[in-house]
Amino acid sequence: MSTAPAISVALPSPFPLTDLDREILSQTDEESWSIAIKSLYGTITNYICRERLRWPLDLDPATQCVNQTPFADPHDYKILRNDWPYGVTPDINHIVVWVKNPIPVDEQAGGDLTPESRALIEGFVQRTFVKRLEKEFPDAKERVLWFKNWTALQSVRTLEHIHVLLRNVPDDIVVEWTGESARKLSDPTVGLVTTAESTTDC
Repeated sequence: MSTAPAISVALPSPFPLTDLDREILSQTDEESWSIAIKSLYGTITNYICRERLRWPLDLDPATQCVNQTPFADPHDYKILRNDWPYGVTPDINHIVVWVKNPIPVDEQAGGDLTPESRALIEGFVQRTFVKRLEKEFPDAKERVLWFKNWTALQSVRTLEHIHVLLRNVPDDIVVEWTGESARKLSDPTVGLVTTAESTTDC
């Protein structure tokens, strides 16, 4: 298998992004949503663990890993649609891969990924997303971009995760990965449309 990355943190031209900030027009809605979530669950982390991941709140996810290597076992991660996607064009789906294992970073570099961690993530993205899209599209690599925010930029620091942006990927394929149909993600009262697997505690 080629070791060449399927993505570029520099944001390749097929992705029409100027930056990765959430849309300004949605900030007020997001703040209102956050207030509502915190009033119901105490913290955003509690909400994500309880309603989205179905992971126990009283246990450190890292202690529940089947395999200590991140992304090595499907029980140790979950792929979900992002509750508040970044401000991107309509042809892009924003999903998040939540991971029980901590992904090593270089703290001296501000929390950036180590070369080993970057290679680990790129391998996961290749076999999970790119390989699936290669069955349908000759330009599969150009349709997938991943990134992991530096520690200082993470909005949810207590749960390990990476972001994946998918360009012009049919929603039925997104459902294959996430177990979730498209929904109004910003409404915490909307019931999730999930597969049996995605609603099972890990």
